[in-house]
Amino acid sequence: MKRQALVAFTAAFCWACSLHAVDWNQYHGIQSDKKTTEALTSTAFLGRADSKKWKVSTPLGFSSFSVVGNRAYTMVAEEDEDGLMREVCIALDTDSGKRVWSSLLAVMDYKSGGGNAGAPGNNGGDGPRSTPASYGDKVWVYDSDMNLHCLSAKDGKSIWSVKVLKAHDGKNIKWKNASAPLIEGKLAIVYGGGKGQSFLAFDRDTGKLAWKSGDETATHATPIAATIHGVRQVIFFCTSGLVGIAPKTGDELWRQKFPFKVSTAAAPVVAGDLVYCSAGYGVGSGLYRISKNGSKMSSSEVWRKSNEMFNHWSTPIHHNGHLYGMFSFKKYGKGPLQCIELESGEVKWSQDGYGPGNVILSGNKLIALSDTGEVAVVEASPSKYKELGRKKVISGKCWSTPVLSNGMVLARSTKEAVCLQVE
Repeated sequence: MKRQALVAFTAAFCWACSLHAVDWNQYHGIQSDKKTTEALTSTAFLGRADSKKWKVSTPLGFSSFSVVGNRAYTMVAEEDEDGLMREVCIALDTDSGKRVWSSLLAVMDYKSGGGNAGAPGNNGGDGPRSTPASYGDKVWVYDSDMNLHCLSAKDGKSIWSVKVLKAHDGKNIKWKNASAPLIEGKLAIVYGGGKGQSFLAFDRDTGKLAWKSGDETATHATPIAATIHGVRQVIFFCTSGLVGIAPKTGDELWRQKFPFKVSTAAAPVVAGDLVYCSAGYGVGSGLYRISKNGSKMSSSEVWRKSNEMFNHWSTPIHHNGHLYGMFSFKKYGKGPLQCIELESGEVKWSQDGYGPGNVILSGNKLIALSDTGEVAVVEASPSKYKELGRKKVISGKCWSTPVLSNGMVLARSTKEAVCLQVE
């Protein structure tokens, strides 16, 4: 009887654990908010030498990981057989770190601001910045030349592709595309087309155009999906500002003007009926309330902080009325992780030493990746900065977003990637 009870307990325990194993299938996670329902129950993994499952080379680029099942997808830069530097989508086995397949994409004929651009600490090379998305047996990639690819998750072979610049009269932007594809329902959504087709939705399985709309100029910010006042929508952060779009039709729901200078790269953040956005280069941040009157929606300003609260490309997280994230501009290796009260814009606490890294949320714990390769777990509380653990895990420059998925934390830099077992 004791043995039977033990077997039953073990089966129940494994089943319960499986409920908490969650894929991170696209750049900002399943819900477009950089949050996971997978629980990070302990920070002991940061102190254990045996928590590192593997470390592998990921040459160049600022692409993050998407993880589905036992596959992790990212973009690197490598020479092809003709000696041309190419953007390459790769699939790694999360158990071993071994490369399962590689798919050659755009030729790298650009300098995207990642080389020796400007300040000390901004070295580390150049490369692709868009992050693949995955669902089921497919992977979608939006490369620097605005080619949307659908690849087989099994072997990386092309299923379909669309040359947005050619097929939809698009025009690339300074430093070329960095936005990731958004998988929303049965659609793969991107932006970058010309007049009347700035916003594009394709059937994710066939590549057939579902709809096109808009007359906007794209930025480096990835579109996000959210539900506001019960209305599902995709929010694009364009050079004109924020635009809310109905995902099934492409119809405009609302818009909000916001300044643009040089580059906008951090995505908007939704908190109920509030939308926050920010950009560097002297632009600053803003908070806007979305209202609904009958079938019509509109936006109004709550506050605007010119040349303050910069999110250069590090999209913050909303949690219980506060924003948590890296707020700085070109403070490489030094910029702070901050907690900011959303409705007032008041800084509740600030901790230097992160630079323009990125952060995600599990429960009430922030998982932060500094731009120098340190992973930190920090309590998501406005009362004070409380660090629960911190460890240097990779070398190279980290302008990517860490991922918690299926009991593992994955992070990468311009040199290498690491997988840490958290359980």
